[in-house]
Amino acid sequence: MAAIISLLVVVALSLLITRIATVALTLTGLSREVARFQARSAFSGVGFTTKESEQVMQHPVRRRIVLLLILLGNAGVVTALASLIISFTNFEGGQWLPRLIALLGGLIVLWAIAASKLIDRWLSRLIGWALKRWTHLDVRDYAALLNLSGEYRVVELQVKPGDWLANRRLSELKLRDEGVLVLGIHKADGTYIGAPRGHTEIHPDDMLVLYGRSSVLSELDARRRGRAGDRAHAAAVKAQKEILREEGED
Repeated sequence: MAAIISLLVVVALSLLITRIATVALTLTGLSREVARFQARSAFSGVGFTTKESEQVMQHPVRRRIVLLLILLGNAGVVTALASLIISFTNFEGGQWLPRLIALLGGLIVLWAIAASKLIDRWLSRLIGWALKRWTHLDVRDYAALLNLSGEYRVVELQVKPGDWLANRRLSELKLRDEGVLVLGIHKADGTYIGAPRGHTEIHPDDMLVLYGRSSVLSELDARRRGRAGDRAHAAAVKAQKEILREEGED
């Protein structure tokens, strides 16, 4: 039974370590979803190759966090496997059943704790405070500043030839009237335009970095050129005006 307890302790510590790493990575400017994925990927040693991974490796603080996760993850996986093997090979008679029940019960409890949003919020606040108090992460929590945990999102939108956005200037599109901000544009030739102005023209294969309400951004991604697209734009502008009116009354 001692091996079972050791295994559960290892799993609990693994969850805590990845939780701390997730908060630390969000403090460097990553969104919570990306930070959680990268933390678990590094700790488990899976090593997914993604654009977010390149962002991690190009940032000195993120790189140190991921390096520590890799080291801790390798030690944790080996310990967990060793405990599991010892637990289920050294038994007599019918002792395997209570051990299996103890293992499954403990894992279910740990999973419930890890999936609890209330505990997640409490731990995130505590860990965030501790990291700011005792570390030197000279960064901002951009996810919190942009309210990305709510209805707002920062997304990348790939422009296609038949899209409503294609081959038009930002001043013509009037995306601000829909509540959408263009934070940047990755051009097809590899150049990047930060905080583009109204005269900037959007071409097919450009990648837009947009900030706004998730429902509006999803509709904008599916919007096609033509009268239907213009009507969708007008409806989005009207909805945004209504939202601003309601917020002004609050």
